[in-house]
Amino acid sequence: MKCNSEMMRLYAVTDRAWTGRQTLMEQVEAAIRGGATCIQLREKELSEDEFLAEAMEMKKLCARYSVPFIVNDNVEIALKCGADGIHVGQKDMEAGNVRALVGDDMLIGVSAQTVEQALAAGAAGADYLGVGAVFGTTTKLDANSVSHETVRKICAAVSIPVVAIGGINRTNLMELSGSGVDGVALVSAVFAAENIESECRVLRALSEKMVQQ
Repeated sequence: MKCNSEMMRLYAVTDRAWTGRQTLMEQVEAAIRGGATCIQLREKELSEDEFLAEAMEMKKLCARYSVPFIVNDNVEIALKCGADGIHVGQKDMEAGNVRALVGDDMLIGVSAQTVEQALAAGAAGADYLGVGAVFGTTTKLDANSVSHETVRKICAAVSIPVVAIGGINRTNLMELSGSGVDGVALVSAVFAAENIESECRVLRALSEKMVQQ
């Protein structure tokens, strides 16, 4: 699969903290129906067997809608479930080592907070970057903030797609206009919504508008 900027428009990152009324699969399907252009499965608490079973089911769901399916951090799970991609942070495996394990066909996303990190990731074979936290976030408490000026510099320095992440919602999304990002990665703005499908329609429209400005 080739990475393109359209995949980044509305990049939904799962968090089971808001399951209950709906299962995680139901939430993800609602997000896709609402216009999510990419799904990342992020799990920190499940056993490897549970994670793999969930990943395989979610991969099938995403494939049904032709939406890229990305696994966070766990290269082994990504390979076993046939994910479209793997996303790694700065404290995880280096992108070049990931590429050696997954081959040429799997997308690799890398988190970056500086121009230097962004350039290194691109040189090591990353297909896209996740840059943030661009706003304050309660989802990832150890996330360092990245100024909008730094976001602009990263986007200007690299030729691969960039998705902004961290505390983004419908009220502040348009503040990223002119930054050069190709879209937004959202966690609670999607999965904590009362109506995920309708909220994603709003967020997708805002993201499309944001990247054109």
